[in-house]
Amino acid sequence: MNFELNPEQEAIRGEVRKLCSRFGDDYWREKDKSHEWPEEFYRSFADGGWLGIAMPEEYGGAGRGILDAAIMMEEVTASGGCTAAASSVHMNVFGVHPLVVHGTPEQKAAYLPGIISGQTKVCFGVTEPNTGLDTTHLKTRAVRENGHYRVDGRKVWISTAQVAHKILLLARTTPIEQTPKPIDGISLFFTDLDRRYVDVREIDKCARSAVDSNELFIDGLMVPVEDRIGEEGKGFRYILDGLNPERILIAAESIGIGRVALDRAARYAKERVVFGRPIGQNQAVQHPLADSWARLEAARMITHKAAWLYDNKLSCGAESNAAKYLAAEAGHQAADRAMQTLGGFGFSKEYHVERYWRESKLNRIAPVSPELILCYIAERVLGLPRSY
Repeated sequence: MNFELNPEQEAIRGEVRKLCSRFGDDYWREKDKSHEWPEEFYRSFADGGWLGIAMPEEYGGAGRGILDAAIMMEEVTASGGCTAAASSVHMNVFGVHPLVVHGTPEQKAAYLPGIISGQTKVCFGVTEPNTGLDTTHLKTRAVRENGHYRVDGRKVWISTAQVAHKILLLARTTPIEQTPKPIDGISLFFTDLDRRYVDVREIDKCARSAVDSNELFIDGLMVPVEDRIGEEGKGFRYILDGLNPERILIAAESIGIGRVALDRAARYAKERVVFGRPIGQNQAVQHPLADSWARLEAARMITHKAAWLYDNKLSCGAESNAAKYLAAEAGHQAADRAMQTLGGFGFSKEYHVERYWRESKLNRIAPVSPELILCYIAERVLGLPRSY
């Protein structure tokens, strides 16, 4: 058992850190203030080939795994870009991974090169306003009409839809009451986000303002049969190849936010002098920060384990969920303790910690709540009866 990164992984971490250093805290503060998509940052990642880190080499990708992608995403958030920086690029890893795993050679040849080069932006259309995480009961319908499906429904909290060209869309093709299992009868599509039939409305929110979140109203979107991923009715199974990597990457990103918050708090605690001594000399300041360091290190271990399991095609549902749970809690706690360490200055945008704190909160909420993760572990790992 070796806990050290190999030379290639160390190189990934170093190169990503170097690239991100060109986009400091002030860049992200301005993007947050202006609610402006970070095109310069996104383009630099595309030009460097990083958008295809987990995509096949034959289409221009790097052919790496989710573990290497997690190492990359931790460095992205640890640079100070936090969730905004991560959300501008991580869709290319977990968002299109079901296409990478289950798409036909023709679909991959048609779409992956554009995604890898950054010419094609993608959004992930799963969540709905009336079903939330109860995905098997989604209401969006796709009805087959000759060589197309007509799609009608609503989606919510769809990131990057303001700038996306394509959407990975989950819709029910067979009514749930006509299926043997609730997970049956749901199909997955990778298709054009045709704004003639999809009304995209941005949601004004408290954090990650540089990357849009949206509600989608879909009315008569015609999707060619050729845009369906895999078999009709098997889409829920395919989407799992996006959900587990998503949890792993969100975990890594949470650790990165915790790292940058902890670093800023420690530097401030060494420099801030009150009553004739640095506040970092006081155990009441030291202990919470030290505790957060330990929690972040532990969260990284389960995150890397979950990624390793996924890359080796082993069961990783429990580990992926546990990683997201522990890392999101530890990351937000570190940001909160950084706010407390800076005191009044923590509320100042000049010090950036309030942005770390706001953006770290998102990872506790999405893409799955901590409460539902605990329910999943209680049922699937501990064998306790289902509570919902």
